[in-house]
Amino acid sequence: MSQVRYASGQEDDDASFDEDDDDLLALLREVGGADSQPSSIIMVKRLTGSALRGAIAAICGVAFLLFGYDQGVLGAVLGLPSFRKEFNDPDRNLEGIIAAIYDIGCFVGAIVAFLTAERFGRKGSIKWGSWIMVVGTILQTTATEKVQIIISRIITGIGNGINTVNVPIWQAESFKSSNRGAMLVIQSALIALGFPVSTFMGLASSQAEPSSFSWRWPIAFQGFFLVIILAVLPFLPESPRWLVSHDRVEEATEVFARLEGATATVTDEKIIRERDLVIASVRHEREVGEISWAEVFTEGKNRNLSRVLLGAGPYMPYLFIEKAGRRKVTMLSAAGCSFCMVMISIMLKVNTLVSNWVFVAFTFLFFDIFSWGILPVSWMYASEIMPLRTRNKGVALGVGSHWLSNFVVVYVTPTAIDNLGFKLYIIWAVLNASFVPITYLFYPETARRSLEDMDEVFYQEKFGITKTRSPGSRKPGLVMEGAVEDYGSYEVEKVGTEEAKQP
Repeated sequence: MSQVRYASGQEDDDASFDEDDDDLLALLREVGGADSQPSSIIMVKRLTGSALRGAIAAICGVAFLLFGYDQGVLGAVLGLPSFRKEFNDPDRNLEGIIAAIYDIGCFVGAIVAFLTAERFGRKGSIKWGSWIMVVGTILQTTATEKVQIIISRIITGIGNGINTVNVPIWQAESFKSSNRGAMLVIQSALIALGFPVSTFMGLASSQAEPSSFSWRWPIAFQGFFLVIILAVLPFLPESPRWLVSHDRVEEATEVFARLEGATATVTDEKIIRERDLVIASVRHEREVGEISWAEVFTEGKNRNLSRVLLGAGPYMPYLFIEKAGRRKVTMLSAAGCSFCMVMISIMLKVNTLVSNWVFVAFTFLFFDIFSWGILPVSWMYASEIMPLRTRNKGVALGVGSHWLSNFVVVYVTPTAIDNLGFKLYIIWAVLNASFVPITYLFYPETARRSLEDMDEVFYQEKFGITKTRSPGSRKPGLVMEGAVEDYGSYEVEKVGTEEAKQP
């Protein structure tokens, strides 16, 4: 077992800089002299407490906004005369391929994250995913042939797939259990906002018809979000849990302290306790040995298979998400979405002027209900329930299933509407309704529970029906000390104390 080293509490101006920043620091010193201090960057790097958490949330928010924007941007330009002329008036089948192939790229990106994200870290993976999206965006914007637009959408999807795995993990591992619910709501709202933003961009740029600018500009606008992500990302800390799992405990301890606030230090009891719980969890996982792909699909004590299946399943207003919990609000959302689908189907069958207006109203209502219930859980639940050891791979599989499902829906919907008409929405109604009993029976509640607390939930429960149906304690720290003891004979060294013991 590799030795774990601990923070000494010493600090210097560059101590908190990640390895990703070395080139940037060297460039700054070339410009300002060898002894110059990049004070403005140090100020950004020294953000603490709510300011630091806000900066992380903001970048995650931009990424989530980009997720939503990418989902709708092609639909906003697909019907423009200049787009159709550029690609020789594609038929319904080719339209479906051009639109849905992006989701295949996202699935490939999720698999790439499955294989590589643990090596590059959460931040590093987001950086590479964003650069891949930059390449895809440039190729899409300059496309003149059908093959180029298809390949470029695959490339963009690969980058987005990598990011959709790592952004939720980075956010979940950087925030406390009491903050994650609020982040779920905000980020899901941003995903939902991205779609109308792309529609608005398509509508606004359509005024440039018949110029190809009318469809190239909305696609190129993806780069605006990517520039923000790539410009700010180097100045934010890596996930402390990922750092611990890679024996960079000194850095992790400093990140825990920075996330806590300006007055927190690496020797504070609260910081040490939080760090020690993660260390104990990592040590426990190392006792099992190296992780294999097969382990992700086996049950065992960690119940990895259960967590993967749950994370691949459901895809919450702020005032209720922590109080009522993920389960209740998700079930209410699923029931509401099912009702909307039933009403949409009926209105399409009736097909009168009044029923068409009612159809539009229930379509908007569906998106509202979906956005505050099912949508946020789809992006965060897997990262809340997977153990640190298999979190990257488990979340990647969950996100991969999401994008495969998206591909099927996007590809078959035009043809299904032509052949089934209003009956298609009955199928969607049944599928939405099925999430009510599935969520009630099988999905444990994660609200007001730390990521390590969820490990305890899965240790104690067997495969199948869950008994953890209510939110956790209002005091997230209560479980910590008992959890550390439950891991067995792991003695955790206390930073800055004389009685520190080596494991």
